[in-house]
Amino acid sequence: MGKRKEKISSDIAWSTADKISVRGLDLPNEILGHMNLGDLAFLQLTGRKATPEESRVFNAIVITLVEHGITPSAMAARMTYMGAPESLQAAVAAGLCGLGTVFVGSMEGASKMLYEALPQDRLGTGVDLDALAVETVEKFRAKKAIVPGLGHPVHKPVDPRTPRLFQIAAENGKSGEYIELIQKIQAVAEEKSGKMLPINATGAIGAICCEFGFPWKIVRGFGVMARSIGLVGHILEESENPISYELWQRAEEEILETSGPGAA
Repeated sequence: MGKRKEKISSDIAWSTADKISVRGLDLPNEILGHMNLGDLAFLQLTGRKATPEESRVFNAIVITLVEHGITPSAMAARMTYMGAPESLQAAVAAGLCGLGTVFVGSMEGASKMLYEALPQDRLGTGVDLDALAVETVEKFRAKKAIVPGLGHPVHKPVDPRTPRLFQIAAENGKSGEYIELIQKIQAVAEEKSGKMLPINATGAIGAICCEFGFPWKIVRGFGVMARSIGLVGHILEESENPISYELWQRAEEEILETSGPGAA
């Protein structure tokens, strides 16, 4: 006989004929009408209810990520919906596929960078954050890489979401050494590069997620769950006021003008 496999287990949820339990709470009676979507997400991820302070900060970070206009992810979702209107979920998935190191997913890189510079077991030990900031920036400059969480193509000199996120974090006990460190990293990066490099929203969120102690490998998931909501909104608008066809035609026309037969 082969070796007996370990029993399959999960602590997230289970259901019977008359009961649905999510993280140990009864869904109909202890969650529905008692929790908002952000609080349920926090419960799902941590296995416990958020405190009122944690709820305010966590909801702020996920709400920040829902919407940012006609971004590449929104365009991908709209274009996919134009070609396959029978598959809304495919359009949302297409938009989510672009959440990576440049857009939205950069908060994963920011949190990973901060944890590597300042592991959690070194918090409160009097580490020289100024020295850490210089060391971190030099590492990225040595490999000619962008420091995650810094810079924005539109929002300069300040990403308006960042100071508000930091304010909410401070008001609710979630402003510590990680937020201080990313601010020092920004100052060093600007000085070394001579460029304007504001802490963008994903950089701020990456730092706040470190204040929570969330594993860096899951942080991008907050953007995925939040942006899904925004993409559904874009798809609804696309169904009522389509722009994808026009975007496609304009791109085609300009390419023909610059690169096609008879182009100047």
